[in-house]
Amino acid sequence: MSAGGRRAVAPLGTCETGGSGRERSTPSPERGAEVRGPEDPICRGIFQVEKRSCDVVLTSSRLTWTPIEPESPTDNKMVSQYKTEFVELKEVFGVKMKRRRSARQQKGGTLLGIAIFVCIKKGQNKLKNRAIHLSNLSEDYCNVWFKHMKDILTEHFPNRPKYLKVVINPYSHRTEAKQVYNEQVAPLFKLADIKTDISTLPYVHTDGNHKFKVTEHEGHAFSVLMECDIQEFDGLVCVGGDGTASEVAHGLLLRAQIDAGRDIDSNFTPVRAPLPLGVIPAGSTNILAFSVHGIKHPGTAAMHIIMGVTQFCQLCNPSRSLGWPEHTLLPSNTYASWEKHLSTTSKFSKCSLLVFPVISNFQKVDVCTFCSHNRLLQFGFTAMLGFGGRTLALAEKHRWMPSTQRREFAVIKTLTNLKPENCELSFLPSENVYAVDQEDKRNEDEMNAIEQCNNEDKWQTIQGHFLNISIMAIPCVCSMAPRGLAPNTRLDNGSMSLIAVQNCSRADFIKHLKRYGNLKNQFDFPFVQTYAVQEVKIRTGTKHKWTDTTSDKNVDFHSSHSSVISLKENCPWNVDGNLLEGTSEVNIKIHSQLITLYGRNIEECDDVTVKCSCL
Repeated sequence: MSAGGRRAVAPLGTCETGGSGRERSTPSPERGAEVRGPEDPICRGIFQVEKRSCDVVLTSSRLTWTPIEPESPTDNKMVSQYKTEFVELKEVFGVKMKRRRSARQQKGGTLLGIAIFVCIKKGQNKLKNRAIHLSNLSEDYCNVWFKHMKDILTEHFPNRPKYLKVVINPYSHRTEAKQVYNEQVAPLFKLADIKTDISTLPYVHTDGNHKFKVTEHEGHAFSVLMECDIQEFDGLVCVGGDGTASEVAHGLLLRAQIDAGRDIDSNFTPVRAPLPLGVIPAGSTNILAFSVHGIKHPGTAAMHIIMGVTQFCQLCNPSRSLGWPEHTLLPSNTYASWEKHLSTTSKFSKCSLLVFPVISNFQKVDVCTFCSHNRLLQFGFTAMLGFGGRTLALAEKHRWMPSTQRREFAVIKTLTNLKPENCELSFLPSENVYAVDQEDKRNEDEMNAIEQCNNEDKWQTIQGHFLNISIMAIPCVCSMAPRGLAPNTRLDNGSMSLIAVQNCSRADFIKHLKRYGNLKNQFDFPFVQTYAVQEVKIRTGTKHKWTDTTSDKNVDFHSSHSSVISLKENCPWNVDGNLLEGTSEVNIKIHSQLITLYGRNIEECDDVTVKCSCL
């Protein structure tokens, strides 16, 4: 049966068309008894789906198609081999008119039908797009269906992003970031009708023809964000590795503090980032992307950004007097009119309304502040001092090497010259005092009061020689550490994981490192200490003695004033894959759910096949 010339068939009273051709596709409380439920057909007609003529029905919640089979009067018991299929509209992110065009043709073309793009899940964490083609050659017919579906997506999912600021690191991981964005991300944004404003982070030339990234954390990303009107965007997207993500997150949070009038050179309480941040993995390790997506897949990261958050209100109809199901989903933007109507109409007297999120691709994430003598150095998620810092410093000096070889070379050479750092750690154990309530309110005065109640006797101090010190606000899941570098912490639990590896033999330290690549407990060693903390103060004494005369056990960190030391004189810090200017005293503090990332809380990563061959 040909579907080329069939016209749309709509049940009586389900469509209202004005002069503009815009037809209503959502229930309206003002229509009283004629209010349409989520399962009531909006349009019904014939399309070809996968070369079979199908009876297609569109409602406000799903699209259903059933293959049409010829009647068989001789065999009434024949069972249909084709089943009804459907797709929930909450999974649809794009609708396009499908046309055949010549090679040089930019517009117009022969109409083939409608293409519907759906977000589907593959495996544990991977998201992909699927295209459903509804073939029909009638221009008027397809226009009616196209407008209905576009109206439903616009009215039912108003919180999906429509305009994004994109920051690309063009030289991230073998200069692949631009290619990753143009080939795997930009086409998906185009299908979802998302507009973008793209900026690239600049680079400088050093050491001959080799290109090195500028490591000023308050420089380029911050300048890009300061120059734009941040309020006109629905979200911020960065394309690159962990260093790029950290630099953009720092710039976004720093912009928020300036806009809020915070004095960052004091003991301040930071405000939240005004925009959600999307991280497109295009680096070497991509720890932040792995932690919120569970996989290094740019398409998955893009789909999390596209789908955003879907908010519905639910109409509870216990008596089912309306002929609808007991629970009916309605667009959240109709909540006010429904609430008024339920209070004035007797027919709805036994009904009630609830508002709740159905799908959320937003993940609140904890962020650390790195300060020295009340001066903000950086916002970040992770930090390593000792082995982790020296490995990164060595790798940065050999950026001309391929990324995998550079990483393995730096690890081997640092292990060869393995040496401990003389440090004193003072930390405040975690008591979840930064937990955010269910209504997502952040009472700043209450938080300040809680901070002041933290008595000094709760602080604990340890001193010694450490091969590596890690402070992690996120679990740091990646392909080389499937359980995470800090598996005991979460993205939004309001605490950091402090991991201190004391001085030991090189062989024992290598055994500890190897544990990260499998499912064994990497902390099951007598020289490894782990703590859940809210705040950490670290003083290094490798080159300089303590500046006060008190004993090392009772050092007062608030009264000491040691000078800032350059990286050449002090052990470097590895903060989110960036080298941080070394100081003899660093104060690291957790701030609960300070930034929102596009993604979800992932317990495991899918890809565990990549391993470091140098150990």
